[in-house]
Amino acid sequence: MFKFKKKSLVMTTVLATVLLLSACSGNAVNGNGGKANNTPSAPKTEDTAPKSDNTESDKKIVVGFSQIGAESGWRDAETQSIKDTFGNDAQFELKFSDAQQKQENQIKAIRTFISQKVDAIALAPVVESGWETVLEEAKAANIPVFLLDRTVKVSDESLYTSFIGSDFILEGQNAAKTMMELLGEDKQVNIVELQGTVGASAANDRQQGFQEIVDANPNYKIIKSQSGDFTRAKGKEVMEAFLKSDGKNIQAVYAHNDDMALGAIQAIEEYGLVPGVDIFIVSVDGTKPAFEAIRDGKLNVTVECNPLLGPQLKQAILDFKDGVTLEKWIKSDEDVYFGQKAIDALPNRTY
Repeated sequence: MFKFKKKSLVMTTVLATVLLLSACSGNAVNGNGGKANNTPSAPKTEDTAPKSDNTESDKKIVVGFSQIGAESGWRDAETQSIKDTFGNDAQFELKFSDAQQKQENQIKAIRTFISQKVDAIALAPVVESGWETVLEEAKAANIPVFLLDRTVKVSDESLYTSFIGSDFILEGQNAAKTMMELLGEDKQVNIVELQGTVGASAANDRQQGFQEIVDANPNYKIIKSQSGDFTRAKGKEVMEAFLKSDGKNIQAVYAHNDDMALGAIQAIEEYGLVPGVDIFIVSVDGTKPAFEAIRDGKLNVTVECNPLLGPQLKQAILDFKDGVTLEKWIKSDEDVYFGQKAIDALPNRTY
């Protein structure tokens, strides 16, 4: 027992000496009050995952787009143009909102875009008025707003950067002029008008332009005018009412868009008349179904309103980002189609 204790005491002494020497050589405090250089330190996050100076997210230009809805083929084509343009470009990120024809939904969407700190906002306004407050909020946040295909009425035009779209007054004028050209200015013509959404700039201006030309010719008269809300179903419903009250007294239809005209064609056929023959029909938009209706002899004229605004919007945003001074109104190139001209253009119509 004693020998074991003695041996244990010797071993303990040796072990203590070894530990002391080890501490002096490996864990000594250096002259700066820190640990010696050979002591491992805790890893830093930025060292384990170095950041790239040019990540894809750094290059993204975020665009918020508030669309009116999906009330027509024309509107669908505009939406697809925006989605295709920005969805196929790696430098952009698109945030899309469908307002379902309600201004309050668009205002809510814009405020969401502002809170998300997007780089630009695109707005196709359902109506002209009621935008001042939310546009002031966007301006205060230094976010440029681009209006698409419809304008707004504001006291300060600096609240939006540019309007990209058509000359709706000119479209209405061209519709009336072409009607008179094809029917003859000396003929007595009673017209029924299918208006777009009440309060929309497209509806207001297309009515104004058409009315200006009609008022200058005493042989042409608008006898009925009612909103068809830019939809085919509503256009058919309103036309049915017109035919019921004045069926024998209608020589022509002016529709603010192709979808309402196509609805009117259905109503005329169900009434027992031949659209495009018994009743002359002119509309606005220039969609593929309208060109097909012209080919089939059911529609007489469509005045083009270009919905493929994605490329123009993209270029405007890039120019603005580069400090280029933009036009307040960036106009679309458009034409009037009827007869063989429309038939020839049909194969290349993409919307």
